[in-house]
Amino acid sequence: MKKTFFVALAIAAILLAACGPSAPSTSGTGSKGNQGVPVTAGEAKVSISNFAFSPAVITIKAGQTVVWTNEDTVAHNVVADDNSWKSPDISNGATFSHTFTAAGTYSYHCSIHPKMKAIVMVTP
Repeated sequence: MKKTFFVALAIAAILLAACGPSAPSTSGTGSKGNQGVPVTAGEAKVSISNFAFSPAVITIKAGQTVVWTNEDTVAHNVVADDNSWKSPDISNGATFSHTFTAAGTYSYHCSIHPKMKAIVMVTP
């Protein structure tokens, strides 16, 4: 049920993004302001700020890497909901990266602060 909710949330976010003005593709640099924009080349960047992942939903291609940067003053981590991958604790200013090799929808959270949740959508 939880996975179904996140999938529905991701689909809704994509549909809402498609209804707005068209946006250029991005390499993932400066992830702020790129919410809902698919990352088509390079690394995708997700910031951890104000106890939230931004963007909360990101779409990348299989084989791409997501880099999370902690901008909060407290430690966070990044944990796949299915526990298939997990970061160590990420301190302020530190990063963690993970390469997604297979298409799919990957829900994740911070196990230190369980209300922090987000999704990586990987296309072939």
